[in-house]
Amino acid sequence: MTNKVELTNYIESQYGISPDFPWAKYPDIAVFRHSNSRKWFGLLMTIPKTKLGLKSEEMVDILNIKCPAEQVLSLRSSAGFFPAYHMNKEHWITLSLDGTLEADEVLFFLNQSFSLTQK
Repeated sequence: MTNKVELTNYIESQYGISPDFPWAKYPDIAVFRHSNSRKWFGLLMTIPKTKLGLKSEEMVDILNIKCPAEQVLSLRSSAGFFPAYHMNKEHWITLSLDGTLEADEVLFFLNQSFSLTQK
């Protein structure tokens, strides 16, 4: 479950939530929100690796998720994790969906984000 389609299917089956595409200028950026509060728990997009500080123009799928602040710093030093792209870097983190992270790891952090943002 480390690609956009599988991740979207998982979120739809696990939580009954379909992606929202709020920006006409960026029609491929998917936001996942709680249906009751509209709070985000995931942001799925494709960006150049240079935006993550990597030395490649290759495109990569990423998932931004909310994470406990005390975990964010330690995760950033692990392969596949980056400071949140275009999000609050104290409470959010970016996961690379390039195969560096195992599917169960991605799902763990996605589920954690869902719980942290739930009312």
